[in-house]
Amino acid sequence: MNAVSAQHARVLSGMRPTGRLHLGHYHGVLKNWVELQHEYQCYFFVADWHALTTHYDNPVDIPQHVWDMVIDWLAAGVNPGEATLFVQSKVPEHAELHLLLSMITPLGWLERVPSYKDQQEKLKEKDLATYGFLGYPLLQAADILIYRAGMVPVGEDQVAHVELTREVARRFNHIYGREPDFEEKAVEAMKKMGKKAAKVYANYRKAYQEQGDEEALAAARALLDAQQNIGISDRDRLFGYLEGGGKVILPEPHPLLTKASKMPGLDGQKMSKSYNNTIPLNANAEDVEKALRTMPTDTNRVRRTDPGDPDRCPVWQFHEVYSDASVKKWVQEGCRSAGIGCIECKGPVIDAVLAELAPIQARAREYEAQPDLVKNIINEGCEKARDAARETMDEVRHAMHLA
Repeated sequence: MNAVSAQHARVLSGMRPTGRLHLGHYHGVLKNWVELQHEYQCYFFVADWHALTTHYDNPVDIPQHVWDMVIDWLAAGVNPGEATLFVQSKVPEHAELHLLLSMITPLGWLERVPSYKDQQEKLKEKDLATYGFLGYPLLQAADILIYRAGMVPVGEDQVAHVELTREVARRFNHIYGREPDFEEKAVEAMKKMGKKAAKVYANYRKAYQEQGDEEALAAARALLDAQQNIGISDRDRLFGYLEGGGKVILPEPHPLLTKASKMPGLDGQKMSKSYNNTIPLNANAEDVEKALRTMPTDTNRVRRTDPGDPDRCPVWQFHEVYSDASVKKWVQEGCRSAGIGCIECKGPVIDAVLAELAPIQARAREYEAQPDLVKNIINEGCEKARDAARETMDEVRHAMHLA
């Protein structure tokens, strides 16, 4: 948090609408969102334009997927009273900023994004030799920068996308943040802080620029955050002046590393639709129980009397997620001694999964019965998101002499 101004301490995260969500999404993303919404100003969006980068030839299902996914978010506990929920394509400023950023982004930056070639390799059956697919990391950057988001929750494999966003923001600020009279305006902005605060700011700035004192930099940022006498433009100007650069128009975001999801699939691999090993959040109890009861187990346990090894069994991975210490001990001892059978072992997992899904599904039914309420939530979220996006674009256009 020290590296990010409180003014820009927003969290931005999105998901592509690819259909109903499953337990992997819940444990990997949604539970984290529910926690973050209590601590930060969160913007959560449906990335429907991103869905087009790989499904441009068959977009007919996207509207229904958007609807289903929003209901799953709400059912999982994402609260529209605490977080802003919106649909990407309803905020056209994303596209405008993406276009403007494309003017300054070197082609090589996009080609070196690790997921670019990886996805092309995984999706060989699709024609992904398109600008949209090449440029989707830049659209992601626009998604983040349009809200001046300070933090982006990502896994280790997505840090490169945030780093690209930081590079793009840095380049934009370098090119367009250098006003002809920048230093004069910065000095005038300092005066508006009052003599005492201006002197403290100047001392912090000197300590950072001459000695590289990171604590002084953090203290100066905190001082600016607390100022009531200066406007947003002057504040951004003074943030840039701190580090000896120009005005910070687009602040650099930071990755907020999330714990890797431990939610396994029914076959022991990562839970994913592409592996056909998921438990959907809206699955009925009978289907859930059947799926779990027919899960593969330790292949060495051919007969009920054969001892097994939980570490070789996908069911044990579910116990790691759902069971307490006493149940885990029961599983370890019972499996290794053949004291319990595989069906018995699965019992606590089935009960735990059904107990977890029950309140989620109850809330989903409530929202599905109130379509107007869901529409209002999204419409209000889109309006709020667009207000924030417009503020950023006003500054971007002005900096680029387009206003």
